[in-house]
Amino acid sequence: MVAVKTVVVADDTAFVRDRFATALADAGHQAVGIRTWPELMALVRIQAGRLDLIALDLRLPNGIGTGMVRALRAAVGNAPPIVVFSGTIADAVEVRDLTTLGVAGYLNEYTAVQHIVPALAPHLFPEHYQRRLSPRVGLGIPVAYRIGNTITSAITVNISPRGLGIRTASPLALGATLRVRFRLSTSKTDVESDAHVVWSEPGRGMGIEFSMLDAAAQAAIDSFVHGHFFSNRKA
Repeated sequence: MVAVKTVVVADDTAFVRDRFATALADAGHQAVGIRTWPELMALVRIQAGRLDLIALDLRLPNGIGTGMVRALRAAVGNAPPIVVFSGTIADAVEVRDLTTLGVAGYLNEYTAVQHIVPALAPHLFPEHYQRRLSPRVGLGIPVAYRIGNTITSAITVNISPRGLGIRTASPLALGATLRVRFRLSTSKTDVESDAHVVWSEPGRGMGIEFSMLDAAAQAAIDSFVHGHFFSNRKA
């Protein structure tokens, strides 16, 4: 039986809050919608021990950008973990500040509903995942992977400079080696790499880490991830 988790969705846009609430409820979890920075601080001070994750809009009304993360940490320490909506990051300075502050990850607030819970799962169930130090962004594209003479197709959940999250009901075993192939929307050629499985959960999916990327492919992935951070940015 999967433990019920409580996720704070701090965003001033009702559309974002409602989509996350729907996705979490469908998976048996609970979402607490927050619209402003004062509301978030009031909630955290009272119920920090009952919250499992905060998904944070850095442009929350009455908020102070990355200073909100700093204030949350000062108020309640390192729990609950915080993920930041990538479309609300203003510039590279904020990315560096967030890294220093130890945010758990980044998530596109407009990611497809079916990808929301898989993207949050590594933060809600860290015991089942090997956490990457590099940032991840939501991405749902076809991916093919080969083991020996067997080729399988699936859909990605997210991408980082170091690897992919893949949605599949039949994930490979932890440590398995494979050859992966996919194409980013910003590239005209496929990305191919040897890889190995770094987390695997039956019925949910797996995470792979690239083990042999050429320089051009690495540059394409780095550019895609960086560009994703600053797309759909709030004014």
